[in-house]
Amino acid sequence: MQRRPQRKASIAQELESNSKFASHSLYAGYGFSVHVPVPRPSRTWLAAMTKPKNQGKEATMAADGKTPTGKQRSWTWPQVIGLGLSLVVFLLPYVFEFQGLSPAGHRAFSIFMVAVVLWVTEAIPLHATAALIIFLQILLLSQQTMLPFPEGAFPEGRSAPGFGAFYAALANPVIMLFLGGFFLADGSAKYRLDRNLARVMLRPFGRKPRNIMLGMMLITALLSMFMSNTATTATMMAVVIPVLLTLPEGDRMKTGMALAIPFAANVGGIGTPVGTPPNAIALGALNAAGIPISFLQWMAMAVPLVIVILLFAWQLLCRLFPCAVEEMELRIDSTFDTSRPAVIFYFTAAITILLWLTEPLHGVSSSIVGFFPVVMLLSTGVFTTKDLQAIQWHVLWLVAGGIALGVGITASGLDGWFLSLVQWEEITPILLTTVFCLVALALSTVISNSATANLIIPIGMSLAMSGAVHLGALEVSFFIAIGASLAMALPISTPPNAIAYSTGTVKTKDMALAGILIGLVGLILFVWVAPLLWKVMGILPS
Repeated sequence: MQRRPQRKASIAQELESNSKFASHSLYAGYGFSVHVPVPRPSRTWLAAMTKPKNQGKEATMAADGKTPTGKQRSWTWPQVIGLGLSLVVFLLPYVFEFQGLSPAGHRAFSIFMVAVVLWVTEAIPLHATAALIIFLQILLLSQQTMLPFPEGAFPEGRSAPGFGAFYAALANPVIMLFLGGFFLADGSAKYRLDRNLARVMLRPFGRKPRNIMLGMMLITALLSMFMSNTATTATMMAVVIPVLLTLPEGDRMKTGMALAIPFAANVGGIGTPVGTPPNAIALGALNAAGIPISFLQWMAMAVPLVIVILLFAWQLLCRLFPCAVEEMELRIDSTFDTSRPAVIFYFTAAITILLWLTEPLHGVSSSIVGFFPVVMLLSTGVFTTKDLQAIQWHVLWLVAGGIALGVGITASGLDGWFLSLVQWEEITPILLTTVFCLVALALSTVISNSATANLIIPIGMSLAMSGAVHLGALEVSFFIAIGASLAMALPISTPPNAIAYSTGTVKTKDMALAGILIGLVGLILFVWVAPLLWKVMGILPS
């Protein structure tokens, strides 16, 4: 079992290895020109730089388990330990009896612990764990169980769900909403709408480095509300690379610029239901509890404080990483694709976003609207079979696994048993909400934010719905999702962070300092300030 050494190349190293010089007009394909002679970076380096580090193993393994070089996949010791530990925790509830937990609850606890271990250790891909969860719940908790239930296996008032209840997680309305978001994001990349919009929107910010950074962050956050954080970061990094190359050697603003993009992508994703998977997981839990939240209502709850956090992050980065020059001479060009497929995509995207934002007026659910671009783009041939295959299906499986896990926890009574372990009435609601957010923030710093949301949101929702504390289900699920999205202290915290780190201009200590401060300030604003703002705005459901 050997770890394959990872290549880590910085911008400076790549440039020194290439003796050819060219004008920055070379980046016209990425929409950014600077008239200064500089070495020409290779396109292979740019492609490698924009590939998220923490998706490496999963993304490069072929279906036959081999790497692109043809070598058989080798297991690492952490993966072997994770697999072994998952087997131990799976058998634990069958060996020991937990007082107050029903027989069905013991089975659900077994599956829940397997999910915790595999999602934390990533012994197998995250989406594979999600599929395993659905399968185990069908075999052990559904009406078609392989192990017959003893008398009184379920708590009073609860019963075994049909196996269709677990499969239904794969076609949950939230999955359809997110699928529509993926179609818009992939279409934007295919027809270069994202980069062209970035170029156009960056023009008003002038030539001062501070203003350019602010423009980059606002544009990144806006794109990240409707595209995946990773895709947005990769797109904007192609725009910011020429900016980094114009700055003098040793200028701290290089680090600030490189950090501004992933931080803005992480924060911007909070702003809409389709911005990041934890939002979808929270929406799925709320829908299951009979608390529907419209697209516009989510934005009204999130966007005002997203703007405040972005402004704080901008000021923080400007102070931590000051620029050595007063102005930067930039030329930004944009050329929109006017082909028939591109125009159809522009029309489809505009109609979809408009319908999402006007949901209170027409009453059509955002999940139904989200399926419109799927049908439109496939039926018109704008999306081919190859485009369909490129959709991030593994993310949808991960979200579905979390939804299915919530079904099993509720049906088996495991949620009630969890709640009985703590004297919740002795904890104030604001303190409890803060703890949930801090746990989500800390856990998501080292594991996937989707896995974090899948593990914590069902427990928080069960507590809120139990009436044991005066805590709204909407608030607790929303805040847990926010806490998971605000984790950006390490290169492994999010794929956008990994992209920034791979440029070679960012040190881990710089990322940790800025990421922790932004995360904590964001958490305080959402948990302590947001409820007051929502009350004034009158946007919380009764």
